Amino acid sequence: MYGLYVITERWQGRGHADVVRAALAGGARAIQLRDKETCVRELVGTAQELRRLCAEAGATFIVNDRLDVALAAQADGVHLGPEDMRVASARQALRGMERQRFLIGASVSTVEEARQAVAEGADYLGVGSIFATETKPDAGEAVGPQRLAEIRHAVSLPLVAVGGITADNAAEAIRAGAGGVAVISAVSRADDMEAAVRRLVAVVEETRHARKK
Repeated sequence: MYGLYVITERWQGRGHADVVRAALAGGARAIQLRDKETCVRELVGTAQELRRLCAEAGATFIVNDRLDVALAAQADGVHLGPEDMRVASARQALRGMERQRFLIGASVSTVEEARQAVAEGADYLGVGSIFATETKPDAGEAVGPQRLAEIRHAVSLPLVAVGGITADNAAEAIRAGAGGVAVISAVSRADDMEAAVRRLVAVVEETRHARKK
């Protein structure tokens, strides 16, 4: 799942499903539903629709923040930020449930936070904000590719770079140690969303291939 990871948003008449359809058509294989304003009932309905679209495409579907919504929609996992439920608490809540592997991602911006998330049972880490971003006002100051590299040397979990990622700087994040990049506005606000996804996928894959040489 750690190539291109598209995070949804509503933008100028575009809904979550519009973004997801374009992202999947363009080659994204990981989708995160992010919506901090919609009521829970509507959010579950949206999550169920996106989960169906992702399942049909063989893509991983993650819900941001809300473990309850992720479970209700039978998502593949949940992504937890610094103000959300702790990873350890989410793992505890999942014990005894009869379901396949459930992914828990955690947002981190320091080596200490990364190590803590690993200790609590995270499956992957979203590292950022790598570059300055206006899409996530709560993302904090940009930490840059160097911080990403420091975290890469400190932990072994897959890393997804997030924050201000575009087709022009995605390669920097991959070279610094990210396995993939997460984007919001680079897709949802693009004139041609599918074309934007294809370009990002190409950059990520080409850079990953070059890094292995």
